[in-house]
Amino acid sequence: MEDRKLTVRAVERALDILLCFTQENDLSLTEIASKISLHKSTVHRLLTTLEEKGFLLRNEATEKYRLGIRIWELSTHLPTLDEPAALLLPAMEKLRDRLGETVSLYLRDDLERVRIQAVQSRQAIRRVAQIGARLPLSVGASSKVLAAYAPQEVQTRLLADPNWPEAVDKGAYLGQLQEITRRGYATSFEEREPGAAAVAVPIVGRAGTVAAALSLSGPVSRLSREMLEDYAVVLAENAAEMGLMMG
Repeated sequence: MEDRKLTVRAVERALDILLCFTQENDLSLTEIASKISLHKSTVHRLLTTLEEKGFLLRNEATEKYRLGIRIWELSTHLPTLDEPAALLLPAMEKLRDRLGETVSLYLRDDLERVRIQAVQSRQAIRRVAQIGARLPLSVGASSKVLAAYAPQEVQTRLLADPNWPEAVDKGAYLGQLQEITRRGYATSFEEREPGAAAVAVPIVGRAGTVAAALSLSGPVSRLSREMLEDYAVVLAENAAEMGLMMG
């Protein structure tokens, strides 16, 4: 039993190491150890194993690690035909070309949102959205959309989360969620990133539940509140069509 616990713990730690690379491409031993709060000797043993199995590559010049070829081999076997990230990509590209700003697609994963697809603006000054990024549900247009249409139990746990930012008033936040369900969209101005504005709408699948959030984002210098309200209408029209494609 003790050996089994040690094995499971080692697997969890190895997965924690791989998850460090969801935000950064290259990390040193010291940086990884700090991120997962483990001693460097323990992390070094795990890194060696992951490197031997091809899940990580080490740059001998910088002594930094990055994801290896095995990760890409696994990714080729992901289901794609009915996945929202692939299914909705053509429609997202058309929307980007029509409105000229970055378009993103988010799913809720418990108390976080995950960007599963993004189509970058073609403009020189644009907001770059990283696919795979995990973000809290407390701030941002897409976060508030996903929270507004989430079950009451999720909202309760969200407001009780010890990581809730002190700068966000819970009463005002709940008021925003009610307003979002009334008008059908959410906006944000520099809530999460300085200089960035966004508008988001829910995508309701054929089952009648919110399957994802569709957002448009860009610099505040181009996106006024009035413009975002106009864009919300366009996003809602596209979201309705996308919903027919989802379960």
